[in-house]
Amino acid sequence: MTDTLRQIGELLLSSIPAIISLLIVWAAYTVLVYKPLQKVLGERQARTEGAIRQAEEEISVAEKRTAEYEGRVREARSQIYLNMEARNRRVMQQREAALAEARRNAEDMIKSARSVLEKEVNDARATLKQQADALANQIISSVMRRAVAIGGR
Repeated sequence: MTDTLRQIGELLLSSIPAIISLLIVWAAYTVLVYKPLQKVLGERQARTEGAIRQAEEEISVAEKRTAEYEGRVREARSQIYLNMEARNRRVMQQREAALAEARRNAEDMIKSARSVLEKEVNDARATLKQQADALANQIISSVMRRAVAIGGR
């Protein structure tokens, strides 16, 4: 057993330079490769997350602008429809006013035509009455002349 212990001791003693070399390589790897790599990866991660956050912010800003634009378009359309409706109302009012004016003119024409017709009818009646009176007088005088002529013979 002492022999085994002695061999283990020799092995340990001979492995010390390898262990020291391994520790030096590990320390060099950590300082030269691992830490700079972790630093670069951290920066890359931060930039990626920052770019993602920035893209999300830009998307939200774009969505807000789009919603604003759509709201303006809706407002513009509603204003256009209101203007069209007001214009149509004005046109209808103008048509109704023109129609009312035409009706008034037609009623005035009918009234004046009726008054002219009534005057003509009254004039014709007066003329007929005069002619009837004149004819009646002629008939009476004719009958009287014949009666006087028959009775006087």
